[in-house]
Amino acid sequence: MSHGINLRPVPYDHPDAVKLNDQVQLEYQARYDGEGDVTFLDPDMFAPPRGLYLLAYDAADSPVASGGWRSQEENEEGYSDGDAELKRMYVIPEARGLGLARRILAALESDAREAGRTRMVLETGDQQPEAIALYLSSGYTMSAKFGHYRFYDSSRCMAKPLR
Repeated sequence: MSHGINLRPVPYDHPDAVKLNDQVQLEYQARYDGEGDVTFLDPDMFAPPRGLYLLAYDAADSPVASGGWRSQEENEEGYSDGDAELKRMYVIPEARGLGLARRILAALESDAREAGRTRMVLETGDQQPEAIALYLSSGYTMSAKFGHYRFYDSSRCMAKPLR
């Protein structure tokens, strides 16, 4: 299935991470009429042990998928203490269907759990049905909205206990 794929922790501002991030933004723009995800993300947010950013590399050492988590505590955007927020889950079109998103998701959940986080949360949108299906099949349930897009009708927020 995903033979020769290896997951590697990298800084959020690693050139390969930036490359995939640029691609995911184009996809968001296509699906949501021109707007990318404008949530502010700083590389420090993903620095262990308060977060982790992973890239999946194929056998040719090309980056094919990404995902990260960052710590959140209770704040005015609707997060709770102990939250780990999933960000930038993305698989390039050529590598979809190999189970890479599921593999990255499991690695991020495990890492966040080991770091003492109690809940994984994520925000996606109604134009990303495959993402919603992945999360539902991985034990996530719809939750109260949080984050930058909490007032958008298209926003969908989900959560899963890590304990």
